[in-house]
Amino acid sequence: MAQSTVTVLFFAGAREAVGASRLEVELPGGREPGGGPTVGDLLQLLGPEVAGKLAPLMKTCAVWLNGSPTSPGAPLSPGDEVAVLPPVSGG
Repeated sequence: MAQSTVTVLFFAGAREAVGASRLEVELPGGREPGGGPTVGDLLQLLGPEVAGKLAPLMKTCAVWLNGSPTSPGAPLSPGDEVAVLPPVSGG
């Protein structure tokens, strides 16, 4: 049976805001090509509590899908890994 979840990894400030370094998110049923959830839908898939904590950071975060930068319109598939990367400052 195929995996029906997406793993979401949180780094730095996103990890602190959410209180976890990773979450497993169940994808909704009825995934058809072009009709399933997208990376842009991810906040809703995380649920209201997590989404509320993460939403203020998302304007400045980079989001990667399976190890590559992605866009909000990229479709999610079972087994995908999404990384939320806040900007890094340093000297």
